[in-house]
Amino acid sequence: MFEFSEIQNNYYLLPLIGFVIGIFGTILGGGGGFFFIPILTLWFAVPAQTAVMTSLVATLPITLVGSVSHYRMKNIDVRVAAVFIAGGLIGAVAGARITGWVTEAQLKVAFGIYSILMGFGIALRSRKKKETGNLAEALNKHESNRMIAKGSFFGLVAGTITGAFGTSGTMPVIAGLYSMKIPLKVIIGTSLLVVLFNSIFAISAHLFIGRVDVTLVSFLTAGSVIGALGGPGILSRMKIGNKAESTAAFWYAATMIIIGILMILGRN
Repeated sequence: MFEFSEIQNNYYLLPLIGFVIGIFGTILGGGGGFFFIPILTLWFAVPAQTAVMTSLVATLPITLVGSVSHYRMKNIDVRVAAVFIAGGLIGAVAGARITGWVTEAQLKVAFGIYSILMGFGIALRSRKKKETGNLAEALNKHESNRMIAKGSFFGLVAGTITGAFGTSGTMPVIAGLYSMKIPLKVIIGTSLLVVLFNSIFAISAHLFIGRVDVTLVSFLTAGSVIGALGGPGILSRMKIGNKAESTAAFWYAATMIIIGILMILGRN
């Protein structure tokens, strides 16, 4: 399960990369796992199956530190998170099984297609005005059977993506939370908590079929934990307007699409 790769000169850039991902992972609510896969496979030539497991382990400190910080700032709705987590448990196990059935090239292509589709989805949603209700109103809506069903579905999809690709599965979680009209900062904090549990479930499911490169994880987390500590504080001081949110969403979507294309082209 564990392996120690030989330290290369470019490994010393990993703490800086982890630091940046740690900040943005806790600000965007995804833990940054999406970016670990292309970095490990395209830049460091790590086998896709090893990159999946390594990414999951490297994401844990970011989501754990970020979740604790957001909880202290009251940016997490625990009741809503529990619904997503329940669906994510089933999805993570299913996703891990999928990884064991496909080849490395197929896994890269599948991840690339997922990235492109999610990128276009974010871009389209960013063009629409988002409506958010107050938290008290949102909490009442969450108690309905419809909201529970919706949360379970999006949690299942997110867990499957987490288990299969080793990413955070953030987009389905955030899409589901947005549909419940929760305030943005609560969406981000709640998403991090869901991603934390999805990652734990996926690691457990991959335990006997995946491998973790401890050397890479050590270098990445050396910076990512520091970034994760600062991210929620930065978010709390940000004034997030519709224009700024749409601009950030556009560039995030563009990055996802570019990464997806690169993953497909670099499948061999």
